[in-house]
Amino acid sequence: MIYYLVCLLDEASYTYVESIQRSLCEKYNLYSTNTDLPTLHITLEVITDPNLCDLDISLEHILKDYTKFEVDLNGVICFDPPYKSVNLNIKNQGTIYELSKKINSILSSQGFKVRDHIEDWNLHVSLANTNFAHREWSNTEYLDACNLVKNENFSQTITVHTVELWKPINNKDEMVVKKYVL
Repeated sequence: MIYYLVCLLDEASYTYVESIQRSLCEKYNLYSTNTDLPTLHITLEVITDPNLCDLDISLEHILKDYTKFEVDLNGVICFDPPYKSVNLNIKNQGTIYELSKKINSILSSQGFKVRDHIEDWNLHVSLANTNFAHREWSNTEYLDACNLVKNENFSQTITVHTVELWKPINNKDEMVVKKYVL
């Protein structure tokens, strides 16, 4: 099974980003209700078939010295089909960038299956895509949404306060495997 190590936003940051997500998803009718919106997060790492006990020990060790930190948004990045994903881009600098590289390097050296070429990964907050949506948006809708959001100025600073290990399911009660409060 694939697991996702993600950063969660503090309440003020979440409210700001969720307002963008909500308006975009409502405009394109991607989710049946506002409660179906995916949880906003920043993916730090993708780990395939880990021993969860060993992974937890490693993550506890890596994260023990971190406290909540700020992340700079840097406009919008869109991932073309088949993903059709509209995202807030994260500047590849600062604590989040170093943490992402550190987690990848340490877990890889310990034999965990993590992403190759971490430097090619774009850190981002996904606003809208077809994952878990009740319908797939058309290519035209996706391009319109991408262009619409790109015209906005998203150069805000947001705050990360927690890291979680997730299973890839859209059930908020069952997806969290482990929570690491910074």
